[in-house]
Amino acid sequence: MTLLPPKELRKVTEPPAFPSLSTRLARLINRFQPSLETVVLLLAILIGGGTGMGVVTFHYLIQLIHDLMLEDLMGVIGVWGAWTLACVPIFGGLIVGLMRWRTQDFGPGLASLIAASQGKEIKQPLRPVTKMLAASVSLGSGASLGPEGPSVEIGANFGMLLSLVLQVSQEQQRLLLGAGAAAGLAAGFNAPIAGVFFALEVVMGVTSFATSAVSVVLLAAVVAALIAQIGLGAQPAFALPVYQVRSPLELPIYLGLGLGASLVALTYKESIRLAKACFAGQVPVLAFLGRIPKYIHPIIGGAIVGVTALYYPQILGIGYGTVQAMLQDVEFSLPLLVVLLLLKLLMTAISSGSGFVGGLFAPAMFLGASFGSAYAKIVALISPSIGAQMAAPPAYAMVGMAAVLAASVRAPLTAIIMLFELTRDYRIVLPLMAAVGLSVWLIERIKPNSNSNSNLQQIGLSELKDEKTEMLQRILVKDAILTCPKKLAATIGVLEAAKEMIRDRCHNALVINEAEQLVGIISLEDINRTLRLGQNYQNLPIEIHSDLAGKSLLDICTTEILYAWMDEPLSEALDRMALRGLHQLPVVERDNHERILGLLEKEQIALTCSLAVTNQAIHQYLSMQLL
Repeated sequence: MTLLPPKELRKVTEPPAFPSLSTRLARLINRFQPSLETVVLLLAILIGGGTGMGVVTFHYLIQLIHDLMLEDLMGVIGVWGAWTLACVPIFGGLIVGLMRWRTQDFGPGLASLIAASQGKEIKQPLRPVTKMLAASVSLGSGASLGPEGPSVEIGANFGMLLSLVLQVSQEQQRLLLGAGAAAGLAAGFNAPIAGVFFALEVVMGVTSFATSAVSVVLLAAVVAALIAQIGLGAQPAFALPVYQVRSPLELPIYLGLGLGASLVALTYKESIRLAKACFAGQVPVLAFLGRIPKYIHPIIGGAIVGVTALYYPQILGIGYGTVQAMLQDVEFSLPLLVVLLLLKLLMTAISSGSGFVGGLFAPAMFLGASFGSAYAKIVALISPSIGAQMAAPPAYAMVGMAAVLAASVRAPLTAIIMLFELTRDYRIVLPLMAAVGLSVWLIERIKPNSNSNSNLQQIGLSELKDEKTEMLQRILVKDAILTCPKKLAATIGVLEAAKEMIRDRCHNALVINEAEQLVGIISLEDINRTLRLGQNYQNLPIEIHSDLAGKSLLDICTTEILYAWMDEPLSEALDRMALRGLHQLPVVERDNHERILGLLEKEQIALTCSLAVTNQAIHQYLSMQLL
């Protein structure tokens, strides 16, 4: 009898939980023998359709619970006094707490799904329906969160589920996950273009948008948005007044808005992190919270949100109504805007940290709108002459929304396109791009994104993250070098060098002088470039052809060389390669750069890292066998 590994050790890539369905789909595909592109595009339509219907259902559930709690329930208990409003978030927290007590967790989040598509194991089962119900209760009862996170996760879970059922490759799994995420954002915000950019920019991490990836993600986003428009309406999320550019001098003011937005976004993200640490008992003053069962935390969070809502009900729920009022230039006093900014930030952190389920896009847009409106009023108050040349506060609220959102999720293109799709007003794009660009640039300078690993992406090992990235610091250059690299004399001709490199099947060679000292490095690209130059000038006089054919390697090789040392970590050598976009580095003695010890190539680094990972897995397996 075959023994399965313990449940907590199984990976997300284990055989599907629906073998009969998987077998039927596989037989159907094998029967018609469609191309891979056809299968993936059909799956994109399926993901878009399923996600669109899921998001429509999710929004109707939010509205249903909102009506039951804030209208029907308040209609019954509201006669006891205004204080009863605080009971609604508490009651929502009670329901979410009971769900957490029953299910322990609501399944993996988007970050875990992305990690799973990159080869990392995931220990939580997929529970999209449970998470959708918990998010509906959270948002419908007034938790200070947004609907876009669950919407994206509905699509991402659907894409991951299909990839597991069909047992596709890891590359196709990542593509289907991105298609699902794009479909979720497109349907949730009625913003299909922003959904595509979100998937490519955040989920898939595509820096050069491949045509095949864009096609699949586009198709899923369009289908999902179409279904959402049928179910929820095609109107934009916000109705805006007419926007006018009052003066070119406004651009520096918008840059100041981008500066402030980066600080708001940084405070927003840090407050959420701190709130989660508080409820986990990791903050000494609030260590007692860690001893309280997790299913009680939503009740505590709901009580805090409910009491705050007695004085400032604008912070309840998604907050689109308040954002709409700011964009319509409804009069908000400056003190009220500042208070709403601070309270929304705190209540969102508490809602997220206490265990309510929801997204962080909508609160970020609320913070951006309130900050932008307050910023415009402050500038006009400090300098009335400048204020006379400025647009109305709604314009700054619009730009503030995108700037805070972009800095929060570090996705500038997504934020710009999303605001354009939500507002459908092109006139705001120029100041929008300036503020968003500055806010994202500043947040990257203040707090660099520690989750990205450019070294691993360089050598094609971006799936090896977390503890695996430490290997690049542990492995030394001497463990990955070619000790007998190809060497060519500096005096030989280009044609002779080309023939020799073809014969020895090498991509790079070190150029040496008569004393076998290193003077340069040559690649096939350098030789090909020289030979093509001769082809392009075939109509020129014979003297020029003779000059091109007579070139030596010393004339065309790279003589300004960056070096690597035997005793340095691979990570440092890779950083040096990235500085100049190189694929290889000569390894020399530290005290004598002309003495060659070997050649370090990216392909060899990738192989060395992969072998180290395999070696580590073998040791872990053998150690478990001995227990």
